[in-house]
Amino acid sequence: MDLSERKLKILQAIINDYVTTAEPVGSRTLTRKYDLGVSAATIRNEMSDLEDMGYLTHPHTSAGRVPSDKAYRLYVNELMGKRPLSRNEKQAINERLAVDLNEFDDTIKHAAELLSEITKLASFAMTPEVSRDTLKFIKLLPVSEDAVVMMIVADSGNISNTTLRISVPYTAEALEILSKTMTYNYKGRTIDDVLRSSLIADFKSDIEAMNALTQNVMPGFIKTLEDMLNVNLYMEGLTNIFNIQEYSSIDKAKAFIETLSRREEFTRDMLQRDDGMIVTIGEENPEDDMKDYSLITATYHVDGKLVGKLGVIGPTRMNYGEVTSIMEYLSDNLSKSFKLVGGKDKERDK
Repeated sequence: MDLSERKLKILQAIINDYVTTAEPVGSRTLTRKYDLGVSAATIRNEMSDLEDMGYLTHPHTSAGRVPSDKAYRLYVNELMGKRPLSRNEKQAINERLAVDLNEFDDTIKHAAELLSEITKLASFAMTPEVSRDTLKFIKLLPVSEDAVVMMIVADSGNISNTTLRISVPYTAEALEILSKTMTYNYKGRTIDDVLRSSLIADFKSDIEAMNALTQNVMPGFIKTLEDMLNVNLYMEGLTNIFNIQEYSSIDKAKAFIETLSRREEFTRDMLQRDDGMIVTIGEENPEDDMKDYSLITATYHVDGKLVGKLGVIGPTRMNYGEVTSIMEYLSDNLSKSFKLVGGKDKERDK
């Protein structure tokens, strides 16, 4: 059922008020603070409907309502407005993130610190550690009509097996040829070096007749190589949790910190998230111990290639418009700065 314009207006007012105050919102509060153009009785009826529809919950100890995860999802998708960053905020970001590719990790660590300072939430940043591991061979094995297994073996013994979905017909002979061609092209090269090359363009000229199959395989090859890189994870602002009302009890704050202390598990989960700006709210998070939190991640790039992620973790009662605006500016700033620095380095190399 679609929400009427009046219900949407009331729901947005409830979310805005609850995000600011952390107090359940009642009809009298809405009538006093917001010009909704209807009586308190009408607002109560609409709030009751919104609760029946799953957008509001009713704490037992209060006459007011609080937004549900469903309400926050609607808000993020349709209602929130992006908050423009102030000149001072932009200036602080630009000055703190002066990029030097020789100090790549320090720059990303500063980005995590800055994100935590501005949002007052726990934040993190991830970046691959430049790997000197070299590739030994690549093998493609048939599984079914629409799937193959790709095995990548590095000289260090690091092995990755990935199942790839294939949308074009193939034969075992074609896979064997492609395996040998990929091994020939990339054997002895570092993972970082391979990721920086024009992989699909190279294969178009090498094996034009197998181009359709190549186009299916190469994106999975690139993604697997990225996952094989070691990852540095920087976390900042964990103590910000003690200033958030939802985690005022020691038990809740301890549970939050314990969740983020499982670094290997957390890093693996973050690597599996999609690229771009991704917002997961409460129950949308697949991990059981993240059901009470919202998680927002954004990706940044170097030389046009995906490199890492920035993120914040906090209560579902989060100012999504403000946080996503800040993260968007930060990630764009990183990507543009690294692009400019990379371009200057290339010019010097000529």
